This record gives sequence, C-alpha cells and structure tokens, in this order.
Amino acid sequence: MLAAGTVEPMIEVNDLTKRYGRTTAVDGLCFTVRPGRVTGFLGPNGAGKTTTLRMLLGLVTPTSGSATVDGHRFRDHPRGLRPAGALLDAGDVHGGRTGRAHLRALALGNGLPRERVARVLDEVGLTAAADRRIGGYSLGMRQRLGIAAALLGDPPVLILDEPLNGLDPEGVLWVRELLRRLAGEGRTVFVSSHLMSEMEHTADDLVVVGRGRLIAAESLASFAARGTARSVAVRTPEPERLAALLRAEGAAVTADGPQALDVTGAEALLVGRLAAAHGVVLEELTTRRSSLEQAFLELTADSTDYAAGAAR
Repeated sequence: MLAAGTVEPMIEVNDLTKRYGRTTAVDGLCFTVRPGRVTGFLGPNGAGKTTTLRMLLGLVTPTSGSATVDGHRFRDHPRGLRPAGALLDAGDVHGGRTGRAHLRALALGNGLPRERVARVLDEVGLTAAADRRIGGYSLGMRQRLGIAAALLGDPPVLILDEPLNGLDPEGVLWVRELLRRLAGEGRTVFVSSHLMSEMEHTADDLVVVGRGRLIAAESLASFAARGTARSVAVRTPEPERLAALLRAEGAAVTADGPQALDVTGAEALLVGRLAAAHGVVLEELTTRRSSLEQAFLELTADSTDYAAGAAR
C-alpha cells in the first residue's frame, strides 16, 4: 500500500515519436496512465507498443516528444526498480544463474534489502524453485520470475509487456488478481497484452494504438461501446417458427443451442413484437453488445499490417 500523502504516480506520454530512417514506429502518441487503475495497452502486431514501452523505460531514445514516470524520465531516476517495476522480456535473463541469485543481483544493484528477494519469490510462487538454474525454468516460470523482478522494489508503477505468455489457467487467474490488487493499493498498472478476453476481465482503461498512432485512450466500457456489432439472443420453444418469421422480416438468424437463436439485423423490440403478434412464447430476449474483441477488431481494421485472409 502506498504511504499516505504520497504524490500519485502517473505515466505521461506527450507527442512521443520514434523514427527509424524512413519508418515511423511511433507517431505523436499522447496519453496518461493514472494510479489506482489497470490500464491495458492494445494494438495489432507492429503497432508500436513495445517501442513505446522501451522509450518509456529509457531503453530507446525518442526522436521527439517525452515519456515520463511521476514527472521524470525513467533514466533520470537513480534507482530504477524503486519508482517503477517492469517486465519486457521474460527470456532476457542469465540461464546459468538461479532465480534467487538473479533477484539478489538486482536487489544489490538497486540498493534494495535482501529480504525483498524472499518476499517476492513467495509472492509469485517460486520459492520451491528459487535455487534451480533459470535455464531449466519453463516459460511460465520465467514469466513469474520476471514479475518478481518487477515487484522487487515495491514500486508505485508497474509496466508489464505480455505478462500472461506461457502461463497456465491458474497462472493467468493469479496475474489477474495480482494486477487488480496492485491497482487497489493505488499503484499505476500499465499492461500490454494481446489477450482480449483477459483484458476484458482485468482492465479499467485502455490505450489502443495502430501503426504507431493513438486510436483510443478511454475506459474499457467506453471503448467496447464504440463497436457497432450487436445481436439479440432469443430462447423459445418454437425456434424454427420464430426463425422463419424473422427471416421474412430481413433478419439474419442462426441457431445458438437447442431452443436458442442469435439474431442480427433486428432490434429486440421488433423480435418481441413479432413473437407476440404470432403467439410465439419467448423465454429469453437479450440484446448482446459488442465484446472488447469485436470492438478492437472493428476499430483497428485499418491499422493492421498483417491481416490474415478469410477462412476458406
């Protein structure tokens, strides 16, 4: 828990741009990541997410603009793991070291007490494997070790790039609960992920980019609501009869179970009135809004460099 009276830590990105020759990887990004909330960082492959995170952490120099943590460039903080903890590449560790030795080296280099090592190993569930060489760790174990390193300085800001890679379902649930708890403690949590379903369960806010440009910076609910895809879920003892009536009105109808239909091209009000007019009993009538994934695919369609062809 952050101490009372502590200035709220924020991530601020202002007109951030990075060019590599004629290629613009990040193009004038502006957004703020606030404390007490989990902010998801989304975008198609090649959208500039990793480049943005690396500029934020001082690993890449911007062509122009700025990216700051708590009002300062990350590289200007004397002890990097205290103001912000980060996970960029869980595989970027010395395979010959043990997990404990790796964390102890980080603690020493950042002026952190050694007892933090045991604490974060327990936090991520690696105590039993702490004295094994990292080269023998699974991908999921390396992810846990990377998260332990990010937590080592007990930082107010967490920046995590694809923290769910390689984790089993129990591990995914653990990360979800960890992120929610950290945000609940007043920390700033910024998470890049390609798992839309998980972001739908975890994130409060979203920053969405495409081809290096900002598409959206808003609450998850607001972003999902921008998707136009919607349908009506219907359950009835007479699905074939109702489907024929709806198709006669120009709606598209597909079976969604033994007595369930999914209807597009007709609002719930029309479905209800049509059923009532013909004496069709309805057991369910629900409007389905766009999911986060549907909204993301729709709103980033023009920003995808490597779109797959339609299934044949």
